[in-house]
Amino acid sequence: MPTHLTRRSLIRGITAATAVATLATGLAACGGDSDAATRTNDSAGTVTVGTLSNGAAKEATLKVSEVKSISAQLPDDVRKSGKLVIGSGTLPSGAPPLGFVGSDQKTLTGSEIDLARLVAAVFGLEPEVKRFTWENLFVGIDSGKVNVGFSNITDTEERKQKYEFASYRKDDLAFEALKDSKFAFDGDYEVLAGKTVSVGAGTNQERILLEWKSRLEKEGKKLTVKYFQDNNSTYLALNSGKIDAYFGPSPNLSYHVTQTASTPTPTRIAGQFSGAGASLQGLIAATAKKDSGLAEPLAAAINHLIDNGQYAKWLAAWNLSNEAVSKSEVNPPGLPLDNS
Repeated sequence: MPTHLTRRSLIRGITAATAVATLATGLAACGGDSDAATRTNDSAGTVTVGTLSNGAAKEATLKVSEVKSISAQLPDDVRKSGKLVIGSGTLPSGAPPLGFVGSDQKTLTGSEIDLARLVAAVFGLEPEVKRFTWENLFVGIDSGKVNVGFSNITDTEERKQKYEFASYRKDDLAFEALKDSKFAFDGDYEVLAGKTVSVGAGTNQERILLEWKSRLEKEGKKLTVKYFQDNNSTYLALNSGKIDAYFGPSPNLSYHVTQTASTPTPTRIAGQFSGAGASLQGLIAATAKKDSGLAEPLAAAINHLIDNGQYAKWLAAWNLSNEAVSKSEVNPPGLPLDNS
């Protein structure tokens, strides 16, 4: 059975594991990353989405070609390199439908990478994907090892101090609980008093959950937050009753619910919350280093895909149509600095 971790011990464990991997495989200095196999055999002017999804998506081939007026907006070094280097924070395992290793056991697939490939096609660039742990994804962006992260990254005011954003999808979070449990979240953090909830370390949802924990502590109430190394460990804890709920991205949790329906331990979505807090709709965004000059062309490419129908077909392929936005925005309002 999994052992629960404090946030500090989790990060320490990840760091140690990364160090071992670096010594063993000679990865680059930022650590915790690997070049990901991605589908590159699309014919000219097309991108096929939903491949190797193991049933998580319906495969669709979309027509998309370079738009010269948009690719001309790219920084010279990116345009001249001939490739768009994309960061994915899906190590060690990832999860469908956002990002995971496909049915061939080697190719990274998922909704996030598919949109990145569509954007690269609008730029007329070859997509090159690098996988990282969640924490090291941002190290990769900071160091310039990747141009842009497409990895369910929430636009927040804190992150704007270091990054620039081009939004492309709603950011909704969810609580997943066992189907036969009485746990339910109605938007009021008070219902979390006395509960034990798991969340991913270093994530936007962790910030929100820890803010609620802090508020409850000031009221003399307790919320226990637990961390696990991967999704399998989290769900073992949920199934065994060690945690009351898992707080994470709604697309991943909603997909997992469908996969448990006919198992001995079915789960359900026990409540949702915006990734930007109670008063603002959260947004997921392509994320680049601040002042890189990439946010504007990224938004232009995404808006081209929205206006010409490929965006809607991409969402439909991954059963994410309810997370559509009407347009991509550069640095839209995000989760406030007070996490509320």
